[in-house]
Amino acid sequence: MRILRLGMIGFATAVFGFVSIAKAQAASDAKDHNHKVIRIGVLTDMSGPQSAASGPGAVVAARMAAEDFGNTVNGAKIEILFADHQGKPDIGAAIARHWFDIEGVDAIADLQGSPIGLAVQSIARERHKILLLSSSTSSEFTGKSCSPTTVQWTVDTYSLAVSAARAMTEIGGKRWFFLTVDQAYGHALTRDTMEQVKRAGGTIVGDATFPAGNMDFAPLLLQAQTSGADVLALASASGDTITAMKQAAEFGLNKTMKIIPLQSVLTDIHAIGLPIAQGTYETAPFYWNRTDATRAWSKKFFARTNAMPSGFQAGVYSAVHNYLAAIQRAGTDDPDAVMRQLRATTIHDFFADPGKVRIDGKMVHDMYLLQVKKPSESTGEWDLYDVVKTLPGEALARPLSESPCPLVSTVKQ
Repeated sequence: MRILRLGMIGFATAVFGFVSIAKAQAASDAKDHNHKVIRIGVLTDMSGPQSAASGPGAVVAARMAAEDFGNTVNGAKIEILFADHQGKPDIGAAIARHWFDIEGVDAIADLQGSPIGLAVQSIARERHKILLLSSSTSSEFTGKSCSPTTVQWTVDTYSLAVSAARAMTEIGGKRWFFLTVDQAYGHALTRDTMEQVKRAGGTIVGDATFPAGNMDFAPLLLQAQTSGADVLALASASGDTITAMKQAAEFGLNKTMKIIPLQSVLTDIHAIGLPIAQGTYETAPFYWNRTDATRAWSKKFFARTNAMPSGFQAGVYSAVHNYLAAIQRAGTDDPDAVMRQLRATTIHDFFADPGKVRIDGKMVHDMYLLQVKKPSESTGEWDLYDVVKTLPGEALARPLSESPCPLVSTVKQ
């Protein structure tokens, strides 16, 4: 397997170094969808603030999926490439162009971060290539920006919003204050959750935005504290969520308000620690300690990473594995044929049982309401949650009748 670690200088070097050989291979591959190599690129945050939730673990998950096929499908060798987009859409887009145009990459997985995902999606649409989104969560991917060859596999801001709003209002959370990271997925997550809170009978008493990588939440937390809110919703990703929750505890907000991170993952709570996070609710697409099947796969993952998997990492495995299975059934890696197989097949694995890929690119599956355990209740380092209840996927997905996705109008609902 070839490994690409591409920054701006490294990217330019790689382009000129591989251009002559790879160009010929890519041209050959473009003509023949039964070629001898299936290349999947994992584009993610390898070293930044989101890397624990996705990053190297996402690469491991993709490799595990390939290995479960014996690293071959229909006689073609499977290659897993990876690159670090450094949290920058322009770098992510440059890598995607290089992979598609020079390296002959057939599909890109993970796409950590919605701004990067949206930048790459336009390129993939032009090249007619498949995207398997795991940690790009904006509902725009299955809304107005939907694409025939993009699947949002793991979770989206709409389902996170519905599950959070319903769960918190049911336990008395009626007055909401939002802290929103100033990025596409943050605004989508806040917008979707506000709508669902209102539908559930709650009210919005305030909101504030902050830049990604914010280190001082004190002014915003004071604003939330004086707003009269009984729920503090954090529309942010791992690094900012961890910082905000720790500082909220220093202000005592965790004792006077219900704090809900709208997009939290296992590694966030592990980093925050149970003494601070205990009692916090979150909704998630996956928890490693839920069933015998989730535990079995997660233990294999742990043996290679020394950490239990996040939902994003488990989603990468499921997406890549089912993509390869679709190639196997189709007898080709032609994107249209593969997408037909993905949509026609009900998915049954440790991640989604069942799961279904819709015309808008949403992979519909159950989610789970989790509550962080007290330190005295935990039996080990990664035993962090109780599974409160299963949330049926169909009830959380945006109804196709309300979808702004242009593809939906082409089919009978």
